[in-house]
Amino acid sequence: MNVRHLLNATVLIVIAGCQTVGIGSGEPARIINADDASRATLQETVNRVFGTDVTIADNALTNSSVLIIERGPQPSMENPTPIGRNMEMPVQLRLVIDETDCVLVDTRDGARYTLASTTCEVE
Repeated sequence: MNVRHLLNATVLIVIAGCQTVGIGSGEPARIINADDASRATLQETVNRVFGTDVTIADNALTNSSVLIIERGPQPSMENPTPIGRNMEMPVQLRLVIDETDCVLVDTRDGARYTLASTTCEVE
């Protein structure tokens, strides 16, 4: 009886482990033939991920599959024009190609955002 329970528990662990693989599915990719539409889609998606306007370069994700976003120092009453660096961990977004879709993955929680009107290739 104990062997049966152990076997059932092992099967459940293996099944649960296989389901978590979906977060990283897809191959690392980079954007090719970037145009105004693909840049606007990327900009809107990144803004949606962070819930605010984020400045990104026009060539973001064209040379690498990783986009690192670092929060700037926040102004305060004592320091309205902050200087220096925010010591929080930067956020990594990864671009993957999943079949024919370019998908931006938030590495913090595995959330996936398909980038419409964007062409990418395996890195």
